[in-house]
Amino acid sequence: MTDFMNRRDGARARLKRGLFIQGRGFFSASGFTLVEVMLTLAILGLILLIVFGAFRLGLSAWEKGEFIKEEFQKLRIASQIISRQFKSIVPYNIKSQKVDADYLAFEGKPHYVRFVSAFSLKAKQPEGLVYAIYQFREGGSEGGSLVLYEQRALNKDFMEEPPSEDLAVTLFEGITDVRFEYYQEASLEKNQTGGWEEEWNTREKKELPKALKMTVIPKKGQGIKEELPFTILTPIPSYRYEAVKLTGSKGGAPQAPPARPRPPGPGA
Repeated sequence: MTDFMNRRDGARARLKRGLFIQGRGFFSASGFTLVEVMLTLAILGLILLIVFGAFRLGLSAWEKGEFIKEEFQKLRIASQIISRQFKSIVPYNIKSQKVDADYLAFEGKPHYVRFVSAFSLKAKQPEGLVYAIYQFREGGSEGGSLVLYEQRALNKDFMEEPPSEDLAVTLFEGITDVRFEYYQEASLEKNQTGGWEEEWNTREKKELPKALKMTVIPKKGQGIKEELPFTILTPIPSYRYEAVKLTGSKGGAPQAPPARPRPPGPGA
């Protein structure tokens, strides 16, 4: 019996000693070296750098896209209002005290145009006919601007007087150029061909252009890599109408121009 107990205790002792040796070998296994830790941290830092770089690039592209979208939205709204004033151009015939002959109140140059319109950009309510001037001003490195002068068409000599700077309103800023073109209708009677012209003198042509085109070229920068032109093309329906004339020495309130009579249709 005693021998059995001794053998059992010996077996237990050997078993415990074997487990201790195995456990010590297991827990004493070597960990990561300093090189491995540094390499792991370097790879992790590179991954984080790539992720944050992509995030920053995406955020920058989104901001540029929003800026371009906002700018083109402003151009679209402004173009609708400007186009409405162009469409409302009136063949306003005046007789200035400084000029003997009558002429239409319209003059077009490559960088400015002036006319009389039935629609006002500045007035909240209709106030009759207005005299408007669109002019491009160069601004150096910061870009030029498109300026609008607008006033009531009450004076018979407004075409002969320079506009007041108090009336100036800036429509577009930071632009490279603004060019105006005027469409001439082809006519066999007048022996003239149709096409776009850079200038329009009503004292010589005795009529309004059929259409008016304004091209705005924005300045590079702020998300705009190329000078993409923005064009406003507007027909002038009143180019076929009879001219409006001032009456009286002080110039009465002009009315809307009557349309020229149309030939009767078939079967009339």
